Amino acid sequence: MISAFFIFNQKGEVLISRLYRTDFKRSIADVFRIQVVSNSDVRSPIITLGSTSFFHVRINNLYVVAVTKNNANAALVFEFCYRFINIAKSYFGKIDEESVKNNFVLIYELIDEINDFGYPQNSEIDTLKSYITTESVVSSAIAAEESSKITTQATGATSWRRGDVKYKKNEAFVDVIEIVNLSMSAKGTVLRADVDGHIQMRAYLSGTPECKFGLNDKLVIDKSERGIGDAVELDDCRFHQCVRLNDFDATRTISFIPPDGEFELMRYRSTSNVKLPLRVIPTVNEIGTTQVAYTVTVKANFNNKLSATNVVLRIPTPLNTTTVDCKVATGKAKYVPAENVVVWKIPRIQGGSECTFTGTASLTSTTTRQVWARPPIDVDFQVLMFTASGLIVRFLKVFEKSNYQSVKWVRYLTKASGSYQIRF
Repeated sequence: MISAFFIFNQKGEVLISRLYRTDFKRSIADVFRIQVVSNSDVRSPIITLGSTSFFHVRINNLYVVAVTKNNANAALVFEFCYRFINIAKSYFGKIDEESVKNNFVLIYELIDEINDFGYPQNSEIDTLKSYITTESVVSSAIAAEESSKITTQATGATSWRRGDVKYKKNEAFVDVIEIVNLSMSAKGTVLRADVDGHIQMRAYLSGTPECKFGLNDKLVIDKSERGIGDAVELDDCRFHQCVRLNDFDATRTISFIPPDGEFELMRYRSTSNVKLPLRVIPTVNEIGTTQVAYTVTVKANFNNKLSATNVVLRIPTPLNTTTVDCKVATGKAKYVPAENVVVWKIPRIQGGSECTFTGTASLTSTTTRQVWARPPIDVDFQVLMFTASGLIVRFLKVFEKSNYQSVKWVRYLTKASGSYQIRF
């Protein structure tokens, strides 16, 4: 698997170095510095030189690097690197050169704990925090008791949760968050429409509860079952390790013992039957060489009880635009010369309603006329209690041997940020 792990700064200096196996020497770091850090043309996150592969992730001008001579699973190596980054963030916040230097003892402790002889081990943040502490102010009596709990947790069936968790109020919060990606042609044809979604959960539950989580009755993941009417079709799903996959395959019910606190329960993608929350109808006409007339209408394609908030449209203008006369009945529109766009901000659009922007851009005359490339209109928005994929939570049940009552909350959020584009 992984033979060595390094963290470099942007100058190529080694901040953290750990050799897990004897097939490399410390000097392998010089190869990465020369071939990657000093070479601005390198774009790929994987560089293979001979039989040696370097996997790197860039974050805040740092390079997190894993090195191997084996034919390792690339997805697993990158997952390990990103897991390390998330663990480091949970311990000391932002990851930059200063924080790495200030916490290098802690980092060495972490990378030795989450990797043994190059093989990833327990990387659950809650488990690590119970025995790798930045402040070791623990009495000897408590330390012995904690040690036995840690051993049980790290080697037991539920390594992600301790059994002695207690809360006065037992609550579970579920957030279904979807990001809509759209590319629409000037003729109104959908070129690409897909949804990247994840289910985020915060579990503040006592003891070791068993949770059951039901999704749509008509949920299709197997490609051979595609095309079943109005079924919700998911291209791929990825679950947290606590989920029992056998139950999901049989009944579309997610059964699990949740980690304590916040975690990502599930990640999925959908490319079929995507419901587009906003429809944008642009009409843009070039009047000679001196003016461009705009009429842009936004329609909300969802229930009138819901509303889209923080709606921002970025409408491109030609490079030789001097001024834009903007007229809107809802929100505010302003020409931003530095970016060659009109930014139209709408605080809220009620479901079923529509808003219209009209404007005229005045152009300066140029000696050589260039054809305007017409970049797409970008739309950002958020819609609460709406899912573009159609995924819904049918039920959430909590079972625990003490039979306590728990409060469950489910929230849906669909949003777009720089990935919802309409050409004109």
